[in-house]
Amino acid sequence: MAGDVFGRLILNTRNCYIEMPQEQYAHRSTMQTSEGPQDGMGNLRITEKGLKLEGDSEFLKPLYAKEIRSRPGNPLYFQSARNVTVNILNEKTKVLTRLVTGPQAVEAHSQKFEVKTLSGKLLFSADDNEVVVGAERLRVLGAEGTVFPKSIETPNVRADPFKELRLESPTRALVMEAPKGIEINAEAGSLKATCRTELRLESKDGEITLNSAKIKLPNLPQGSSSSAGSRQKIYELCVCPNGRLFLSQAGTSSTCQINTSVCL
Repeated sequence: MAGDVFGRLILNTRNCYIEMPQEQYAHRSTMQTSEGPQDGMGNLRITEKGLKLEGDSEFLKPLYAKEIRSRPGNPLYFQSARNVTVNILNEKTKVLTRLVTGPQAVEAHSQKFEVKTLSGKLLFSADDNEVVVGAERLRVLGAEGTVFPKSIETPNVRADPFKELRLESPTRALVMEAPKGIEINAEAGSLKATCRTELRLESKDGEITLNSAKIKLPNLPQGSSSSAGSRQKIYELCVCPNGRLFLSQAGTSSTCQINTSVCL
């Protein structure tokens, strides 16, 4: 563990133990204590467990240690003027993983990054192939929501209770695909679908069911009315050969054939 090569690392704790081989005390690191008397080692003590530092200590060159820890109940601080970098090396001194905390960002460099709970449950992982969120729920708190430049796969998309859920593609199409079906359910509200040109409900091998006590088609075109039926408000629902629906005033018999001009 070392600070930036142009800065220095300050180890700030009330009592700190550093374990390292005794032959490395003199030549592997240069240490300067900022408190204590000038004679002797100041706040630096050599114990059976290693070196014991009391107060603030500055390491001006690299520090090699097996373990750095504070006394139980006391915090351990690492402070640097530039950044603090943690490197994990192999036997050939090649960097395997790296953690860099700088003035503008915290960067982690490794083959895989994981975040787990104390019990070992995976919360988040990321590698070159995928990013996995293992939490029960992923919440997006940004006012603009989440932008997915490519596809997304999920078994469930829902809003928080009493909040609206909106799926939007401002300039392109929005496609939802599922091999076993798509269910859209609004248990305590209404469902609204709006488009500028055409809205299609298509079933290739099955059927389309409108199951409701009331079905309203308020803007259907009406055929020309006859003088005999001009006073009545009862209409007949007619279907053109191309599938278009229109209304025709009901008579003693079907009046759909009289208004076939609507189908043109």
